[in-house]
Amino acid sequence: MIRTMLAGAALLLAALPVAAQNPQAALQARHDRALAAGYKALMLCSGMAIAERNGAARKPESVAAWELSGIQAPHDALIGALPFSIKRRPSGQISHVSVTWADDMPARVAGYFGPDTGCALLPIGADPEVSNVGSRMRPAAAPNPPGLPLLSNDAGLSARLAAPFARAFEGGFGQGTRTTATLVLTGDTLAERYAPGFNARTPQRTWSVAKSIAATLIGAAVQEGEANVDEPIGLNYWRSGGGSDPRNAITLDHALRMATGRYSDTPGNRTDPLYFGGSSVDETAINWPVLHKPGTVFRYANNDTLLAVKAIDNWLSFYPPHEFFAKLGMHHTVAETDSRGGYILSSQVWTTARDLARFGQLYLEDGKLASGERVLPEGWRDYVSRPSGPQPTTGTFGYGAGFWLMNKEPGVPADAFSANGNRGQYVVIIPSRQVVIVRRGEDPPGAGFDIGAFTREVLAALDN
Repeated sequence: MIRTMLAGAALLLAALPVAAQNPQAALQARHDRALAAGYKALMLCSGMAIAERNGAARKPESVAAWELSGIQAPHDALIGALPFSIKRRPSGQISHVSVTWADDMPARVAGYFGPDTGCALLPIGADPEVSNVGSRMRPAAAPNPPGLPLLSNDAGLSARLAAPFARAFEGGFGQGTRTTATLVLTGDTLAERYAPGFNARTPQRTWSVAKSIAATLIGAAVQEGEANVDEPIGLNYWRSGGGSDPRNAITLDHALRMATGRYSDTPGNRTDPLYFGGSSVDETAINWPVLHKPGTVFRYANNDTLLAVKAIDNWLSFYPPHEFFAKLGMHHTVAETDSRGGYILSSQVWTTARDLARFGQLYLEDGKLASGERVLPEGWRDYVSRPSGPQPTTGTFGYGAGFWLMNKEPGVPADAFSANGNRGQYVVIIPSRQVVIVRRGEDPPGAGFDIGAFTREVLAALDN
């Protein structure tokens, strides 16, 4: 079945404004529309298909109201007018989403390739029905995953946390912020609250919380003896001139600590060609040049996480992320890939608040499951939360290995560390208090959620 939004189609096909007639400006405007269309196709595909995978439901209007509103420029001014269509398989499962962006080019297409890897954005012109988009992706109808993790809501805990939760949803921790979920886990009991239209099965994109998930998967590879953080990554196509390429000195530790010394185009390294352009991890993130000696300069960059994941790519082909998530009870989490099957673990994971609580709980237990099985090396929690590398020169957060450090936040225990993501995704882990705090949102640019203040108020409520 195809549903098509026609509103704004005339705007799409209209001539470029006078200001864009300059050749470079016209080219940039065209590129912006292509990226906006890719953004829309992927968000609609992932937001709807993964929700349905989880036994939830989302309509295009919901994705438009949350994931596709209040986004970064210039996409925010373009995305609403781009017509889209959703094609479903005979089973009713989403096949792909197409978004029209130019009258002389094929639509941007994001295809749903199965319950383990979700949706992938295809290169412009690729046909989702015939494309061989990677051996890790397989079209298949999938039953809903097992039930929710065995966590129980506690009425007393919910009452104690009612005030900070209410403030989170009312913008009390940042003007203009938009909270979709709050959750506090202590022991096996939790308190949670959701925005209308969201529930415990509704997935959202993690954005850079995925970097912490990537660091955890690398920890699992280390535990299995398949990786060593102190050894050079040593990708073969850097082996030129007798190994003289300085990038050969980059270790997994450098990449996890945002200290490879490589150039990145913008602070934070938006990586739009990969996220919304349809390129692959290899094409976009791997071959940037070195400007500083590895291990000497902090430069937060998606490319460093993608490089770290590339180092365990072979291991992931045998032990993919969904198998690790299942061990943790994270049955509603999907790590997506590019169109060639490369995991985009710098941003592109979809998960629920409860699954993020389970993720945090693994670190409270220092990498051991309730069964006693160790899935992360002993001391991995200390490793990822240790500021042993170069540190950010701005802000109040330090950086460990794939996690942010809250040791400078007043009123927050010194051992607190967190997974942080764009648009207000947070997982705060406090081992000394045996507490995990999750906040999810869709905050617009310039509307920052004060996770430090929220953490302080949650801890104060727990003490009452």
